[in-house]
Amino acid sequence: MRSISCLKSVGAALIAVSLLSACGDKAAPPAQLPEAAYVTIAPEKRAVENELPGRLESYRTAEVRARVPGIVLKRTFEEGAFVKQGQVLFKIDPRSYQASVQNAKAALSRAEANKVQADLKLKRYKPLVEINAISKQEYDDAIAAAKQASADVEAAKATLVNNKLNLEYATVTAPISGRIGRAMVTEGALVGQNEATLLATIQQINPIYLNLTQSSAELLKLRQMMQSGALKDAEKSGLKVTMVMEDGSIYPHTGKLLFSDISVDPTTGELALRALFPNPDNMLLPGMFVRARLEQAVNENAITVPQQAVQHTNDGSQVIVINQENKAEIRQVKTTSAIGNRWLVTEGLQPGDRVIVEGLQKVRPGSPVNPVEWVDPMAPAKAPAETPAAAAPATEAGSKAADGGAAAGAAEGQAQTTQAK
Repeated sequence: MRSISCLKSVGAALIAVSLLSACGDKAAPPAQLPEAAYVTIAPEKRAVENELPGRLESYRTAEVRARVPGIVLKRTFEEGAFVKQGQVLFKIDPRSYQASVQNAKAALSRAEANKVQADLKLKRYKPLVEINAISKQEYDDAIAAAKQASADVEAAKATLVNNKLNLEYATVTAPISGRIGRAMVTEGALVGQNEATLLATIQQINPIYLNLTQSSAELLKLRQMMQSGALKDAEKSGLKVTMVMEDGSIYPHTGKLLFSDISVDPTTGELALRALFPNPDNMLLPGMFVRARLEQAVNENAITVPQQAVQHTNDGSQVIVINQENKAEIRQVKTTSAIGNRWLVTEGLQPGDRVIVEGLQKVRPGSPVNPVEWVDPMAPAKAPAETPAAAAPATEAGSKAADGGAAAGAAEGQAQTTQAK
């Protein structure tokens, strides 16, 4: 009995020693490295955009004025409405002009009658002067009278045309189609007295002009880069302009650049440019202040990074890159302009550099990181494709797990056998 109890004690001690040795062989897990999502820098073709300030201006503006004096009898339009070319806007008292037309018609009839009489007299005098029945002087007087009668007829016709025009001007019509503003006069007002009184203003705002200004120094730098070959000139026929509204939203329609001025304003040092935008919904109004993004050149080897990867400090802009040893490293960069949600970088980065986009708060310069490739949330999603390479690690992991389970079962069986002895 005593020997059996000794054997049991020895077996229990052996099991305890084996368990302690197994725990001692298991190494402690290393500290987990901070995860850093990065993008790999690769040159790409990008349009060079400049954001310029500008103001909107109507495509056409017409001031409706009184061309003849008189009393306004009626206004026939609604203020702020759309009017068509030729539409009646105001009616001025036409009675005096109607009387002038009638008078001119009577004067024309009298002149035509005098012309008939002069022509008949000349016709009778012609054979008489040939037989010396009348003097040469009388015949010459008849010729002059006939010509004067013809001139009187032409003068009477011109007077009639002028009086008809004044009668037409008494009915004020729209010279162009567009939006009309408020009426500057009311019924009963005397207009056109010694001056062409302003009655209303019509503006055509579809399409609409955008007048821009660009610094001459910025334009000079852009042209120097084109001459050096760093940039390529964009196609003039394809210059597109994107409008940024006052609230920061993007106008849904794209405009086109019409021209740039050939001289610089000496007081401001800026160059004037003009673009044309469609305005089918009349959303844009003359006088609004907006900003425009203008494609003026093309960079064949542009380097861009997501805006969230760039940190702006007192010393300038900087990014954090992952070096070959998978350690974080600060890199000073120079950015010029924004292209969508990315910064255009001109200095500080080279193709192949890995720039950290997410996880910047977790990394420290000089410390190792766990690099993972960054996935742009704005990029279109791709359907996951199952490949044999992806299935291989899982199979290998499963086989390792099976081997581990078999080894554990064998160890447990060996321990039971020892205890039974």
